Amino acid sequence: MSDAFTVLWTHDTCRALRKAGRVGERPPVAFSGVHSSLPAWSGARAGDEVYALHVNRCVVFVVSRMRVIDMERRDCCGTGPATWQDPAFPGHGDWSMLGADGCGAAAVHVDATPVRFDTPIPGDLLSTLAWRNRRGRTRSLKYVVDGRLERSISLQGFYRLTSESAAELAEVVGNA
Repeated sequence: MSDAFTVLWTHDTCRALRKAGRVGERPPVAFSGVHSSLPAWSGARAGDEVYALHVNRCVVFVVSRMRVIDMERRDCCGTGPATWQDPAFPGHGDWSMLGADGCGAAAVHVDATPVRFDTPIPGDLLSTLAWRNRRGRTRSLKYVVDGRLERSISLQGFYRLTSESAAELAEVVGNA
């Protein structure tokens, strides 16, 4: 059975996506890392879904839904860097803003929906979304006030959704 996760894309990442003209395009890759500068996609496996989220003015948006294909370096990634100054993934330069230059970055090949910034998660759904850890404990979002997310700290990272919340987010994306 596949799992679903969320990952928060920062204002800098989303600004870079817009500036590079990537809105409406499907990212072929995202990046995982071993340092806090990038979320570690360590729990994800091939077939899992990852919802890239963005918070803007207390509204949470689904930017893209990505299905993990694999987490291995392929020919499409380009040759590995020979020096620290070389790009880590020259074959994915168009999508480097997703973390290619992060500390310990690793390519995660995905089949994704187009990048968009007009799919808000309804406020009443925000208060019911839940994530579960490996021990089966669940948690919900903190700082949801009147259907608005006042602080994004509880979204920062890479977290496994409960199956009910994954179905609800799939419906949001499907209706967009």
